Amino acid sequence: MSLQRDDSGGTGMSASSDALGDRFYPLYDRLFGEDSEFVADVETKLAQARMTDTVELYLSRALGIGFISGLSLWLIGLMIGYGLFALGLLANEPLIGIPVGEGLLLDLINLLRVPAVVFFSGLIFGSIGFAFGFGSMVAIPYSRASSRKREINMLLTDSVSFMYALSVGGLNQLEIIEAMAEADDTYGEVAREFQSIVKETEYFDIDYRTAIRKQALETPSDDLSQFLTDMLSIVNSGGDMESFLEDKKEKHMRTAKQEQELTLETLELFGEMYMTLSLFPLLLIIIMVIMQMIPNADVSDQMLYMVVYGLIPMIGVGFMVLVSTVKHDEPGDGYLTMGNTDQRTETGQEGGLLSLGLVEQFTGEHSVFDRIKNREGTHETIEVLRQPHLFFRDHPLVTLVLTVPLALVIVVTAMVNGSAPTSWDEMLDAPIWGTFIYLYVPLYITALPLSIFREWNVRHRNAVVNKLSEDLRKLSSSNDTGLTLLESLKAVSDTTSGKLAREFEMMHTKVNYGMSLTEALIEFNNKYHIPRLARTTRLITEAQEASNQISDVLRTAATASENHDDIERERKSRTRMQIVIIIMTFMTVLAVIAILKTQFIDTMAGLETGDSGGGGGAAGGGAMQGANLSENIDVNMLSVLFFHAVTLQAIISGFICGYIRDADLLSGLKYAVGLSAIALIGWTLVA
Repeated sequence: MSLQRDDSGGTGMSASSDALGDRFYPLYDRLFGEDSEFVADVETKLAQARMTDTVELYLSRALGIGFISGLSLWLIGLMIGYGLFALGLLANEPLIGIPVGEGLLLDLINLLRVPAVVFFSGLIFGSIGFAFGFGSMVAIPYSRASSRKREINMLLTDSVSFMYALSVGGLNQLEIIEAMAEADDTYGEVAREFQSIVKETEYFDIDYRTAIRKQALETPSDDLSQFLTDMLSIVNSGGDMESFLEDKKEKHMRTAKQEQELTLETLELFGEMYMTLSLFPLLLIIIMVIMQMIPNADVSDQMLYMVVYGLIPMIGVGFMVLVSTVKHDEPGDGYLTMGNTDQRTETGQEGGLLSLGLVEQFTGEHSVFDRIKNREGTHETIEVLRQPHLFFRDHPLVTLVLTVPLALVIVVTAMVNGSAPTSWDEMLDAPIWGTFIYLYVPLYITALPLSIFREWNVRHRNAVVNKLSEDLRKLSSSNDTGLTLLESLKAVSDTTSGKLAREFEMMHTKVNYGMSLTEALIEFNNKYHIPRLARTTRLITEAQEASNQISDVLRTAATASENHDDIERERKSRTRMQIVIIIMTFMTVLAVIAILKTQFIDTMAGLETGDSGGGGGAAGGGAMQGANLSENIDVNMLSVLFFHAVTLQAIISGFICGYIRDADLLSGLKYAVGLSAIALIGWTLVA
């Protein structure tokens, strides 16, 4: 059987990978039959993941990679097995412990003992290597298909609303499918599913009914598959597409709210789990501290180090990974493209020092453009120096260019001058100051400006959608009176306050100076690049190109926006409770460790150095008992570990709060800074 690879896309494997697949095809042919359910399942996942490799070539390549990784680990296993005997670890020890007596059987066992251990160690490692290599390759299409399914399900509600608005605007079935296929910058994987339908009809001479039926079978999303199947029945029966899309829009809006409710309930469960798990290291610390005071107890300081510097971060990272499986950020980057090109409207991003705009496309062709670019760069640099706060607001991460070197300079200077401890013993002598220099100073210098400018950036951009639903309703009412969309923008801007109204006025002015309304809308969207706003803008641009009377389309956009507002309000209300639970858990950990430090550890240390005279035999006995209990522990070491434990708990809890709130780790910076400040102030008072 000859296998040909499609070079138009796929996994991007090199020619050597294809050669590897060709070499291992006979093994594939021997292992898997034509009716193999596993092969059929992998073939389905390859199609759902939009990977163009044939299943025969892909599994042959997976077998080759599994063989190579298995051979590598087999050799490692042989060396490990032989090394066990070469180092004398298994030379004189019985491996099984079964008595066999004397004679030929014992001689045979001794003869085969080394080859058997070496063989089985190589076999185990080789099997693990093959399973890892082959399994990793097979898991790729499953992972990509699952990722596409998630994005399709998240965008399907807005996609159906988009198609319904286009049908209300007067577009027929084919025009709706083509418009949906062209909106991949907004609707992502849903648009790519419709692109497959359009390409089937354009390049393979297939009618669009057959193309819809085929795509309904290949899409990874069951919801989209059901939608396409229902659409096909409406198309075949000649039913009312507008009524069908309206019903589907209402259904998917209800489904979106139900899924949001399920997600929030799952997050509540995770919050309760984190409250329990985050207290587990605290219990371990208390138990190990008490056991260290018991004579002959086998508890080393390394176990405390593992709990503080290993277990606490592992629980936090594991919890964030767990939350990420449920809570996802909004798909898309919020930018729109002009027409059929892939170039974004640069002016919509307000140019700036990091992007000089249109002139960058022409530099190098003529010297005049190079001079214009230099002048523009100088002008933008001067503007940044005049108003640096606005530049950092628009580009918060750029603050790290200044703050990271500054933090390094301060820490290195403190180390050179001898102000900061440079050894663990010196850290034990000055735990608060040493931790402040090495952790808190870099954290505050880098995280505080970044969190301030990021929050300013988010609030600045989100201010434009605060009244989006209300202003869309007003646009629809104005358009109903007979005004064009451009005139409606001016009317709403004159009678409404807020940032969105000012943007409407700016768009009206741009169009009066010769810019097209479509370009003005896309520039406005790219200025704020919010995915939700991008979907609304895409809807309006598509509709206004067909007609100036789009009041029904605007009402549909307003309904979709109101549904999004309802979901967002519910999400903020429910996640606020999770944040309170996490913060209160941290405060509990801080209070318990502070009490352990002041009321137990310090008290036992005081008994050790207490005066045994003047109080009689009882006082002397108590002091001797305290000395016996506390002679096995290092009070300074425990103080440092306790302080580091609450500090790590504060930082990790802060990032978890931000991720639960906005599905963005940077959102947790403000919580991390605040909770770490509480930890620092609280421990300073305790110590």
